[in-house]
Amino acid sequence: MLNFLDKIPYTVLIIFTVMMLLAPAKPMPHVVEKILMLKNGTLHRPMDIFDLFFHLFPLILLVLKIIKDYK
Repeated sequence: MLNFLDKIPYTVLIIFTVMMLLAPAKPMPHVVEKILMLKNGTLHRPMDIFDLFFHLFPLILLVLKIIKDYK
């Protein structure tokens, strides 16, 4: 099911993950902002929830690839 991860090199996935986690750099990365909203209980709008998953998606793929390769 996760065979498509074999086609993505680690370098590309790591670079894409770092870029998505840090974007936009100013005033605060979206991931940090959305996690703070989640912690404070203010993450209610569907756009904010989508934005959180959008920025975390490459990290999720990277973790899945690492787990898949080390099993």
